[in-house]
Amino acid sequence: MRLSAHSHFTSLQRMSDAMQRLGAFDPPRTRDAAQAPQASGRYLLLDVFTDRPLEGNQLAVFPDARGVEPEQMQRLARELRLSETVFILPASEGGEVAIRIFTPELELPFAGHPVLGTAIVVAGALEREAVTLETRIGPVTVRVRHEDGRAVSGWMTQPLPSWERYECEAELLSALGVARASLPVEVYDNGPRHVLVALGSTGEVSALKPDLMALAALGELGVSCFAGSGRHWRTRMFAPGLGVPEDPATGSAAGPLALHLARHGLIGFGEEVEISQGSEISRPSLLYAFASGSAEAVQGVEVGGSAVIVAEGEFLLG
Repeated sequence: MRLSAHSHFTSLQRMSDAMQRLGAFDPPRTRDAAQAPQASGRYLLLDVFTDRPLEGNQLAVFPDARGVEPEQMQRLARELRLSETVFILPASEGGEVAIRIFTPELELPFAGHPVLGTAIVVAGALEREAVTLETRIGPVTVRVRHEDGRAVSGWMTQPLPSWERYECEAELLSALGVARASLPVEVYDNGPRHVLVALGSTGEVSALKPDLMALAALGELGVSCFAGSGRHWRTRMFAPGLGVPEDPATGSAAGPLALHLARHGLIGFGEEVEISQGSEISRPSLLYAFASGSAEAVQGVEVGGSAVIVAEGEFLLG
């Protein structure tokens, strides 16, 4: 059956009207007040460790989480299913704000891309060139660069990590499907725990197909596999035990990686490295890091990168 020209026009008009109504649709809020936070459900969506929208590591930031209980924070993070979600609260120890960081499964005392992304939001709102965020592991200061009136990138001073030889190396390498690591396999702790595994080439890093169930059985840690030389390094980070199968960009592992490389003589202390991550899961990211001091006396670990706000949303919970 063929449509007449009039019928075709009418059909197109109805489609146009429908799209206009959908574009203006303001959905009703749910009425379950017993489960609703007594605060704004508004959040911002950022892409972190990139200056290009729809790349890097996604992050949700709730700018005003006053009145939201930790249990509800965890449920919201689980609903969003991003690597991490941040809730901003009033400061109590001299910083600009306090923050709580949640993966879909648990709360983290510190994480890199949540700190950088949140600092971009706070510095933009407060028009600051440096902000201090109160994390569960202590204050973290981020120096922020502005461009055309917008906060665009930053460098964070990370907590100094501790490190030790990883005890379950054989099980870890088996789960990764690799025969050996080219450096000692060590676990670094700067809030989250990251095991660093050096491989022979960037191609070997990209080809990894780990057994995520076996990795999850090793517990709540990230597994950062890397290769490269000089200033340029490639990494992939798997953390199924934290609810993150593969992370597009891991700031809390980037600082330990720079320290690991310096401790084992692959770069000098104070030498900045560029770390690419996430291209294997179509979220290319760039991170920068360096460690200062010496193997006997580490003085500082810093990580930097860009971030861009790409969207905002609101939970209709009350």
